[in-house]
Amino acid sequence: MREKAVLRIIENNDRVVLNEWRLPPGSETGWHRHAMDYCIVYLTDATFSVEAKDGVQEVVLKAGLSYFRKAGVEHNVINAGNNEILFIETELK
Repeated sequence: MREKAVLRIIENNDRVVLNEWRLPPGSETGWHRHAMDYCIVYLTDATFSVEAKDGVQEVVLKAGLSYFRKAGVEHNVINAGNNEILFIETELK
């Protein structure tokens, strides 16, 4: 069993939920499904594996990059690198 990523809720109001995620090397978010559309902004470089029902995708991102995803895909994010990954997740209500 992997160590769990650390979630800190920064803001939760009628429009958004802002989450800070910290993933030490080897840790994971655990399987989850987003109920809302969301945006991610990476504050550190990130090397991770994304597990989904259709397989595993290896991803490398640089600090400062961001992306948007629609709600609904079940997945697990694993820090596959040597540094702690830090990102901000904004869920849109």
